[in-house]
Amino acid sequence: MHDRTDTTGHGHELWPADRLETARAATADAGLDALLLSPGAGLRYLTGYDAKPLERLTCLVLPVDGDPFLLVPALEKPVAQVSPAGGLGIEITGWNETEDPYAVVAARLPSRIARIGVDNHMWAEQTVAFRTALPGVRQELAGAVLNGLRMRKTPQEAAALRRAGAAIDRVHDRMGAWLRAGRTEREVGRDIADAIITEGHARADFVIVGSGPNGASPHHELSDRVILPGEPVVVDIGGTTHEGYCSDSTRTYVVGEPSEEFRRLYEVLLRAQSAQTHAVRPGITAEQLDAVGRDIITDAGYGEYFIHRTGHGIGLESHEEPYIVAGSRLALEPGMTFSIEPGIYLPDRYGARIEDILLCTEDGGERLNRSRRDLVVLP
Repeated sequence: MHDRTDTTGHGHELWPADRLETARAATADAGLDALLLSPGAGLRYLTGYDAKPLERLTCLVLPVDGDPFLLVPALEKPVAQVSPAGGLGIEITGWNETEDPYAVVAARLPSRIARIGVDNHMWAEQTVAFRTALPGVRQELAGAVLNGLRMRKTPQEAAALRRAGAAIDRVHDRMGAWLRAGRTEREVGRDIADAIITEGHARADFVIVGSGPNGASPHHELSDRVILPGEPVVVDIGGTTHEGYCSDSTRTYVVGEPSEEFRRLYEVLLRAQSAQTHAVRPGITAEQLDAVGRDIITDAGYGEYFIHRTGHGIGLESHEEPYIVAGSRLALEPGMTFSIEPGIYLPDRYGARIEDILLCTEDGGERLNRSRRDLVVLP
């Protein structure tokens, strides 16, 4: 995250102190001697510290043997101390401009270490510097340890994601105020981005407004294309709340009266997405859940136009594990949160997508987005 989110007003329940011990045990189980976490979701997950990614090293050091500590540039230490990390009882150490922070970490790690887990998104120049400071130590990805922990949300995290879902629902509920023929995608996108903030997010992470043929590109960027009467418009939006948790929801609108052909396409898509949301339960695999909707779309003759996976995990990042995709035999477990977002995209014509965030519960699934999923026709 490039902008630090103010999480201090929400208590420390989202970053329990025992999470560090859980991660330490998982590190040992993975056969690693330590984790080295740079700014990003892993660091936030364990400490609540939303650190700036800088050329100066910030690193949480979590050894299997020994106490964890957070190494930060001296000028960043006051910010780190007032973050939730300051209430976890771990040492926060500032390093000065004339020091080598990699040597500081190496000197404090146990002398006999063989394997460390480095943050999946640590900058290459930092991993290379650690390789120099720790010669002979094998580097592996910390995600092998953390992803399994982060996939299963606590009740507190699930509640934060419900709040994020409700906030983005409120934006979709206001779409009629901005989305109309004669306006450009960019004009509509600016209004949506402002509303994402006013409805409860710290920032807008993405705004997709794909009108007409642009809707056939799932990750279309905002353009100056004018929205025409009768066109479908795919609106995929999301942001990060002040608690640090993400929202993501897609709805498809029509500005004016849709064609009968598009109505039929949308009915197939809605049937597929509804079937998938109802199929969520512990034990179903990611590939089985993907197939539930894909089979419906394929049987209706649109299979070649569903060109992406069914969904992705969501939490401190808008895209994280688990991924709901063919080939994944991962069985869903209570606490996992992920999107269900089948789409149908007819090149050069139009597209449609419906996306909700789902929480796998003990006996099924809970939809965290409640805005209407039927085809919304705007005047």
